[in-house]
Amino acid sequence: MKKRTLSFWEIWNMSFGFLGIQMGFALQNANVSRIFQTLGAEIDDIPILWVAAPLTGLIVQPIIGYFSDRTWHPKLGRRRPYFLAGAILASLALIIMPNSPVLWFAAGMLWIMDASINVSMEPFRAFVGDNLPEEQRTKGFAMQSFFIGIGAYVASKLPNILTYLGVSNTAPEGIIPDSVKYSFYIGGAAFFIAVLWTVVFSKEYTPEEMEAFEAAEKEDDFEKEKQSESWFISNGKSHLIKGIIAVTIGLITTYLIYHFNLKKDLYVLTLGLITLGGVALIISGLMQQNKNTKGGFITIMNDFQSMPKMMKQLAWVQFFSWFALFSMWIYMTPAITEYIYGTTDTTSEAYNIGANQVGEMFANYNLVAAIVAFLLPVLAKATSRKFTHFLALVSGGFGLISIYFISEPSTFLVEWLPMIGVGIAWASILSIPYAMLSGSLPASKMGYYMGVFNFFIVIPQLVAASILGFLVSYFFESQPVYALLIGGASMILAGVLSLAVNDNTSTTELINE
Repeated sequence: MKKRTLSFWEIWNMSFGFLGIQMGFALQNANVSRIFQTLGAEIDDIPILWVAAPLTGLIVQPIIGYFSDRTWHPKLGRRRPYFLAGAILASLALIIMPNSPVLWFAAGMLWIMDASINVSMEPFRAFVGDNLPEEQRTKGFAMQSFFIGIGAYVASKLPNILTYLGVSNTAPEGIIPDSVKYSFYIGGAAFFIAVLWTVVFSKEYTPEEMEAFEAAEKEDDFEKEKQSESWFISNGKSHLIKGIIAVTIGLITTYLIYHFNLKKDLYVLTLGLITLGGVALIISGLMQQNKNTKGGFITIMNDFQSMPKMMKQLAWVQFFSWFALFSMWIYMTPAITEYIYGTTDTTSEAYNIGANQVGEMFANYNLVAAIVAFLLPVLAKATSRKFTHFLALVSGGFGLISIYFISEPSTFLVEWLPMIGVGIAWASILSIPYAMLSGSLPASKMGYYMGVFNFFIVIPQLVAASILGFLVSYFFESQPVYALLIGGASMILAGVLSLAVNDNTSTTELINE
């Protein structure tokens, strides 16, 4: 049994929801640092406030992937119930966020907003794998990249558009400007409408049809071994030992941070990633040794361990790519306003002009991504997917680094020159890794592995949130532009690592001819 080939407009409809999802993410990425600074956050504290975004993704996406694999609603299907629920919650959060009265409330709203957006977003990746045959998946992910680019372009420009139309772009100390507030209101409405479009105008295969597709797949020897009782006991012992080691390292490094009075951001790395990761391994080990092997937690832990080889190779590429992106999202606003406009006064006209220019920069790289989205498969067909990804990431790295050499607020130098490279990298990050990965995943675990793959988006963001503030504060005299230099170097390294990915899939499937 083979999945049918979908028309252009069917792929359009099933991807249209990403337009709204990315409008939500773009408003968050371009304006949350501005909101935090307006409500009194110091430069060094911004990364730790941002930790909500990746942490919610780490928790939410694998869980949603697990449950969406097992969901079937007679009218809404498998993935669409999560699209709709997430859209309702995210739209409400987008309306509330710019009305945050104090900093702690805004930080809490970021958790809620990001969790809601993730509920909608995660099933969209699996949606492509569910509905499209192998030869159309790259086209499906490219279509998602197109809508991501267009949605983010519009959302990033909204504050400037509203300012041009006469909406106030400044406000008293501690108050979010109306240009930002109304942008979030528009984004909330667009999020709901776009996702609703996909829910209404797309279809899914029934459970019976999906079972037929899954039955056609070959189960490899490891999957059979993994199901045996002896494998779980042995694997549980391994998890237990590794967990104890991780917890020990996490507690020792946490004490050292406390003893030497280092930045509290580092606790995210030592207590958060290392110690809690170790605790998760210990729990997994005890459960497997006690033959308690059913349920999503054990499945996610073991799927993380038994990823396909290509997924492990892509993990390192994703790590350094998203570390770079997170440094840009956190530090672009303070870098531009302080390094180019020479101000940290959030009530000043210069600061708010610079903050709006950051919105233009983010809009431009997303516009470039939307244009490039359908060109990357052409280049990949002529060369290879991994070489295409290498070129794109190196372009993005040099784009970030170039900001250090800009000294005046020229429209072209600031808003366009760095963002062309970043836009090319962004288009590739959103499509090429997923196109390479989807062909190596079993249909029955598409949601699982897309959720697990998100770990390599989230973990680097948590690492960035924990160490960037420390690096900028202790080594670069709290000058945020140096975080962009670090991010640029990280993205170039990701490009080099992409050349090592063992992508054996034929490039003839890259374009649906």
